[in-house]
Formats: sequence, structure tokens, C-alpha cells
Amino acid sequence: KFISKNIMVTGGMGFIGSNFIRRLLSINKTVNIINLDIQSYAGLDINIAKLPHPERHRLIKGDINDRDLVYAILDEYKIDTIVHFAAETHVDSSIANPSKFVTTNISGTFSLLDAARYIWINKNKWNENNCRFFHISTDEIYGSCNNLEQESFTEKSIYQPSSPYSASKAASNHLVNAFHHTYKLPTIISNCTNNYGPYQHTEKLIPKVITCCITETEIPIYGNGSHIRDWLFVQDHCDAILALLENGLVGNEYNVSANNELSNLELIDIICHLMDMYIPKK
Repeated sequence: KFISKNIMVTGGMGFIGSNFIRRLLSINKTVNIINLDIQSYAGLDINIAKLPHPERHRLIKGDINDRDLVYAILDEYKIDTIVHFAAETHVDSSIANPSKFVTTNISGTFSLLDAARYIWINKNKWNENNCRFFHISTDEIYGSCNNLEQESFTEKSIYQPSSPYSASKAASNHLVNAFHHTYKLPTIISNCTNNYGPYQHTEKLIPKVITCCITETEIPIYGNGSHIRDWLFVQDHCDAILALLENGLVGNEYNVSANNELSNLELIDIICHLMDMYIPKK
């Protein structure tokens, strides 16, 4: 069982990262957290407002591609664990501007890995008893399921990314695995399905539909709405990460899902029905 003392969370002002920090601080009474976030449009102050035990959380505004800054944080704060959420995640944006996804998701991950290799392996002479690099990725690396009858993806499924976003995450996974096999860096990867929950940005489907219902504006539906997704509550995802961080096998990849599959139209119908109950139209 691996116990973290000083964790650097990247992208900790974002949706999943801020939920992870909130959950970790509430259940772990000793851990210290350094939150490295570039504070882009998705990194909002409200996401980390009123944290439990704020004295054990420190926010540093910075870019994961700033190698000198990452080296300094790992060294100065005696970081023994990196939990890497920081990423560009919006598929449509990756189609419009793929270069940003390459810079953040691929080069940024390399920057963190190389700093961890230098500080942990070369300088401190640490091994898997002393440190962890936990990389959060996505099930989109496997491509698309055509229907519910298709066999589910497993950790042995081949990568078949179909967008610049999923390709950049697949590439970052390969880098993480390469640093484990080449430099013995203690790494773990989790590939999760679609998250939902508190602090999610309104560009994502569920908050967008809720917002459209409240403002009584048209709900955008991509294609014919038949695309099927698995929906994972963000706090369940955070608990899975914590379990894997403590007990996961170094060098492994783990898929995290909820067995909660719905087409976009089915999901929208459920949300509209609930909105009719809770906020009926006048």
C-alpha cells in the first residue's frame, strides 16, 4: 500500500482535479497538496473555494510545460506523488485548434515525466516504494463502440483514437508507459469514461442541457443523438483514483467506468423530465 505525503496535482482548478482535491483533503488528515494550474477558462476560483483544511493546499499558477518551475516544485516541496489531470479535453476544440492539444497533452506530460525522472530517479534515487506518477486519461483512446452489443473495451484493447484530442491522450499514455519501462518511473494510468458532477464547465453536455432548460433555449444535439456514452459520477471517479493510487500495480493501466450507458437523446430526455419536475415552466 502506497501512502502519499506531498502531492502535486496538475490542473487542480479544473472539474475533476478540484473534486479530487476536495475529496482527498476531506479523508486524508495529513497529506499536503500543491495545485499547479495555468488557470485557463476552465480553471475557476469557485472550483476550489471553501476547501476542507485549506492550510494543506497551496495553489501555484503555472504551466506544466515550464520545466524549471516543475523541477523547483518537486524539489522544494518534497513531492512524492504527481496526479496529472491538466489537459485540453474538448473534442470540438481539438478539431478547430489541434496544436494546443499537442502542446498541453503531449509536451506537457513529457515535461512532468522528465522532471519526475530527474528529481525522483536520478537525484533522490527513489523507487516505487517512495513515489508515484498517476496519469488520468480517457476511454476515447480506444475509439468508438458502434452499438451496445459490441464487446466492451478492456485494458487489453488496442488504441484507435479518432480525434486530435483522443490521439493526444493516447500519445501521452504511450509516453507514461515508456518512462516506466525505460527509466523505472513508478507510473499508473487510469482511462475513464465521461464524468459529470459539481463544478463541470457549461461547455459539457449535461450542464449545457440543464442551462438550456433553465434559459428555455434550444438544446444542441450533435448528429442524430444516437451516440452512446458511459456516464461516471465525478466523486466515484475520485474514489477510484485514490484506491488505485494506494493499491494499484505500478506500470499498469486501469479502465474506470460506471456501467451507466445512455444515448445522448436518452440522457437529454431524462434531464428534461427532471427539469420539468424541479423547475417547471411557468
